[in-house]
Amino acid sequence: MLSVDTGYPFPTAPPVDPFAKIKVDDCGKTKGCFRLVDLYGKPGCNAETCDYFLSYRMIGADVEFELSADTDGWVAVGFSSDKKMGGDDVMACVHDDNGRVRIQHFYNVGQWAKEIQRNPARDEEGVFENNRVTCRFKRPVNVPRDETIVDLHLSWYYLFAWGPAIQGSITRHDIDSPPTSERVVSIYKYEDIFMPSAAYQTFSSPFCLLLIVALTFYLLMGTP
Repeated sequence: MLSVDTGYPFPTAPPVDPFAKIKVDDCGKTKGCFRLVDLYGKPGCNAETCDYFLSYRMIGADVEFELSADTDGWVAVGFSSDKKMGGDDVMACVHDDNGRVRIQHFYNVGQWAKEIQRNPARDEEGVFENNRVTCRFKRPVNVPRDETIVDLHLSWYYLFAWGPAIQGSITRHDIDSPPTSERVVSIYKYEDIFMPSAAYQTFSSPFCLLLIVALTFYLLMGTP
């Protein structure tokens, strides 16, 4: 009788570290936070219950961002000098049709949101759970000689946006204008700010329109 040599077992894939939940107890202390919620921005929501959540904190020469939104599609933050379209650096976390959450970089050129291949994000993490897109990433405070990546040493208005998707395809959503920070934000000043998300009413925001067009094109073209 021939013996069957089973050989060595195939190695199993190493366990994937679970996404560490975003802590809100540190908001206003060791990191800055924006919490957008309906009901006129009343306090009380956290990173799992706010309509939109953003945090930022300095870690060495990097800024760590955490984003989360009540959506199955994408969540983004834009850095603007004047709250208007044009010359805006945008970081978006996108839930694709493979179930992954990817961090992508966009830059508004005039009235067009262009995806930029040079992506400053690193240490990327993302998860889609409970109908929420949540992500965490770092990016350098300053990237020399790149006009598409703003210098975070400086203060900027923050633009907040999120939208739905179906099987990785961005779909139309209702929005009047993207909520923006009341004043410019410094990464060196940590505040815990509650804002209303009621601005999401009619579909006319150039910021979100261009993000949807660009993200839809990206998804239709596919990824390598």
